[in-house]
Amino acid sequence: MLKLPLSRRVIVKALLLGSAAPWVITSRGFAATSCEDHIVRIASVAAPDTMNPFATWSSFWPLAFTYDFLVGVDAQRYSDRKGFAKEWSVADDNLTWTFKIWPGMKWSDGQPATARDAAFTYEYLRDSVGKPEELNVGWNNTSGLENVESIKALDDETLQIVTKIPTRWPLDNWTMIVPAHVWKNISYKDARGSFLNAPPLIGTGPMIVAEFQPGQFVRYSSNQYFRAGQPAAAGMIEQLFSSADSIAQGLKSGSLDYGAGLTAAQYADLSNDPDIAVGESPIEQRNFLAFNTSSEKGAGSTKALQDPAFRDAIGYAIDQMAIVKRALRGHAAPGVGLVMPVSTDFYSDLSDIRRHFDLAEAGRRLDAAGYRDNDGDGVREDKEGNSFQLELITGPTSGTIEMPIAAVQLIAGWLGQIGIPVSVTQLDSGALKARYADPTNGGGGWDLLVGSDWPSPAPRDLLNLGSSKVSGTRNRSYWSNEKFDKILAELDVTVDLKKSQQLVDRAARLIYAEAPYIILCYPFLLEARRKDCFDSWGTKDAVSQWGYFPLDRLRPHNG
Repeated sequence: MLKLPLSRRVIVKALLLGSAAPWVITSRGFAATSCEDHIVRIASVAAPDTMNPFATWSSFWPLAFTYDFLVGVDAQRYSDRKGFAKEWSVADDNLTWTFKIWPGMKWSDGQPATARDAAFTYEYLRDSVGKPEELNVGWNNTSGLENVESIKALDDETLQIVTKIPTRWPLDNWTMIVPAHVWKNISYKDARGSFLNAPPLIGTGPMIVAEFQPGQFVRYSSNQYFRAGQPAAAGMIEQLFSSADSIAQGLKSGSLDYGAGLTAAQYADLSNDPDIAVGESPIEQRNFLAFNTSSEKGAGSTKALQDPAFRDAIGYAIDQMAIVKRALRGHAAPGVGLVMPVSTDFYSDLSDIRRHFDLAEAGRRLDAAGYRDNDGDGVREDKEGNSFQLELITGPTSGTIEMPIAAVQLIAGWLGQIGIPVSVTQLDSGALKARYADPTNGGGGWDLLVGSDWPSPAPRDLLNLGSSKVSGTRNRSYWSNEKFDKILAELDVTVDLKKSQQLVDRAARLIYAEAPYIILCYPFLLEARRKDCFDSWGTKDAVSQWGYFPLDRLRPHNG
């Protein structure tokens, strides 16, 4: 092991001055010897690619620490966590939304941050609609703007959004508000591609990206103009890893204050360390078994995959509780429908239609649907008389979300027991994405897919797994259902929460019955933090996965 005669304090000060070589970040010499530097050190299994919010889906945390959403998830869930807007309301017409921006707020370069910047951000997107360079490829995208009539800054502190139809988009959009004085001269072509938005970034968040080394680290400086006061932490370093092994090691050595995305084994090991607090946070992640339901280009090896009765029968051969206990060591909730329990506004346990694990019942349903073992060789045949041999593909999502191979092995074993042999193909994230891409883009040809996603708690995002509009991206099964799409269309023009809940429940029940997916489980995020350098960590969630809490309010321990 390489040991360097450098204290953590010296190294971090050098990093804040922008003079440290990248190798220092990944060196074992980056071990803690003191907490006096007041630098928060976090780590994640992540691969941010650019600091341009108009051009990436892969850089959420660095961007969310720097830029504010107008409202965002945290602002809706917690009264003490706000975004660019301090408060908001909608008129009785359900069309006119008014957002009050924080008075006197500044960008991190000291210039005023006002409602005019918010209006610019949305108009910048809206003006690109329909053009060859439309801004539709990153967190800041044009989705939903087709339903907007006007966006105006009535004054520095008041933003008005008028929609053409009732919609919750003004609250649920994921647009990061950017400074007009930086972006007004950036072309749409550059914004969606070549413009890197090189550090130091200019934002309104508590921590501003000061340096970015892809695959290694993101360095943040403390925003002296943050609206709640300059954070007590002097800055932050986020180390980027390809696996959680380095995170666990860093927590033990003291070179990290916080890490997320731990494995169950690491979680158990760290829980025995008196200097470390571990936690598991329910998140919107869901692991699922997807069926290739395409009947045209990209179809699977058998038409049975297109039959709801076949898919329903397979659902009885999946033991979600066993997956939770054996594959995730209890760190998950058993899967049911599209909506996970943490999304409390829209969750339904579907108890009246829920399947149960019963291999004999799965066999009876396959027999009844016409999928029998006619020649007695232990393998069922489809309706064309061909023996089943299904290919199951799996792999990590975006290089960050690992899929426990034990879950895949359990599924393959259960299906084999009911006469449907399965071969497993493991892929890296890029190859997996290429296989489940829309068949018109070269995807398809597989039968089953074990995958995962992490949507926002907005109702449209929760249901996008079944939307025909996003087939081959968020919709992995290529499933298309006119009734489901009509519910989504109605949901898009609904503001009332109770009605939205009813629509989500209808959609969840429909897709559960049709079974293009079998939801396996809702994994918990396993995280750990050290107790020695900082106080004021969260309780319910140590670190928000939808914003910058509590990095805006951490205080040095005994400092």
